Amino acid sequence: MPKGYWVVTANITDPEGFTPYRETAGAIIADHGGHAIIRGDVTEVVEGVAHGRSFIVEFPSYQAAKDCYASAEYQAAIDLRKDAARFDLVIAEGLDD
Repeated sequence: MPKGYWVVTANITDPEGFTPYRETAGAIIADHGGHAIIRGDVTEVVEGVAHGRSFIVEFPSYQAAKDCYASAEYQAAIDLRKDAARFDLVIAEGLDD
């Protein structure tokens, strides 16, 4: 089965306000088998200091990526960052490493 990827541009305008999302979303993504494959920019996102940075999260399958994004838990986490960050997220199938 093809892997799935989140290709994300993060623009964090309020690092402190981003913290509740960061603390919640990481576990949800991991529960769906997701992990970061570009470390430098991801570290900045995790620390809440990224501005217009891109990064990629790899999932074991395309369906796992879609299921993670569509889950009620992840959608609730999105609400936690509503005034602190803007993400442009594309779910891609079969992207090469």
